[in-house]
Amino acid sequence: MRPGTDSLAFLSGLPRYATDGSAAVKPGPDRILALLDLLGNPHLAATSVHVGGTNGKGSTASYIAAIATASGLRVGLHTSPHLVSVTERMRIDGKPAPESWLADAVAELRPAIRRLGASYFEATLALSFAYFAERQADLVVVEVGLGGRLDATNVVDPAVCVITDIGLDHTDILGDTVEAIAREKAGIMKHGVPVVVADSGPAVEAVLVESARSAGSPLHLFREDVSLEPGERLTIGTPVGRYERIPIGLAGSVQARNAALAVRAVELLSAHDGMAGVAWPEAVRIGLTDVSCLSGLRGRMETLLASPLVVADVSHNAEGLQAALETFRIMRTGGRRLIILGLMADKPIDRMVRSVVESHMTVVPVGLPGNRALPPSELASWILDAGGVCEPPIASPEAVPDWIRANTTEEDGILIAGSHVLVGPVLAAWS
Repeated sequence: MRPGTDSLAFLSGLPRYATDGSAAVKPGPDRILALLDLLGNPHLAATSVHVGGTNGKGSTASYIAAIATASGLRVGLHTSPHLVSVTERMRIDGKPAPESWLADAVAELRPAIRRLGASYFEATLALSFAYFAERQADLVVVEVGLGGRLDATNVVDPAVCVITDIGLDHTDILGDTVEAIAREKAGIMKHGVPVVVADSGPAVEAVLVESARSAGSPLHLFREDVSLEPGERLTIGTPVGRYERIPIGLAGSVQARNAALAVRAVELLSAHDGMAGVAWPEAVRIGLTDVSCLSGLRGRMETLLASPLVVADVSHNAEGLQAALETFRIMRTGGRRLIILGLMADKPIDRMVRSVVESHMTVVPVGLPGNRALPPSELASWILDAGGVCEPPIASPEAVPDWIRANTTEEDGILIAGSHVLVGPVLAAWS
């Protein structure tokens, strides 16, 4: 057995939302605060940015981190879920924590994790903060896990908050209307801390405006503060400046909005104590262009192969999948268009299936692990009932690369989407 294997196996055995669903969600700050106290409260060691929302929060957090890294800061980035290795959740300047460090840290914290009954998310978040503090990060960017108000990440004392697009997701936990979900997301707002929010429509905006007023948080609306001139190169206008013709490192129109939201957040961050004098304007171009390298972000319309065209995207709700389908539609292919699809049963299956069928893509269902997964036979039934076309299912994500090699031609286009639980193992198997 490799050193540390037992510790990592213990960590993997903790309750985890990705596979166990809502039973693994433990709202409230008590457990995470107790863990952090044992570690010396590392979450307060550096300036932080807190990023919540439904769609785009991982990408937006990564853009912010990449810009800050390009400026010369040492930047910790906590995102979830991971794709290939748990160490991806705790990155500094785009590089995951060493597995040996994590194993040693888990071994030390293991008795407390067991005693407190902490979840997988709470344990990995505490470990992320410990890693960032130990490596003396100048800035820490933290992506909310689920919701906001009761999320374990809400223990941070941020310099800036960001709320990305809000839509219907995790309705069994957060509420079944966009207004209810917006209230939960707005729970990350703090008195005196500026918050920049994406444009999610009038109903959501009304909730966020009222929440910001109640919290005493200076509100910056994306639709008022930011102008975009899209194209192959993006031009962003803000109250602070104009950023001309920047090549964005991630594909899709939604990524232009995420990038611009990150730029506005960085502008607000630059006014914070300790951030003055950082070369933000020069860093914006580098960070937005090289976001994948500088932040370590993967699985966002990521091209795995050019011929046939194989693209992987972690879109896992109705709005995210629709955006991925629209982006893939404009990518050039000469043959068939297929989507290798795996979904969780607690998602809005009818809306997601309708988007897929309307895209006129042939669906290849995939069997996913965990209690939340929708069986591929049920997914096939949904597709066929909606008038779509299905291929026989693929048994597991790990089998996807071999299936593509055996069943497609160089002219085909293949989108792999529907869940982190699908894309992560595909990436691991692909390499």
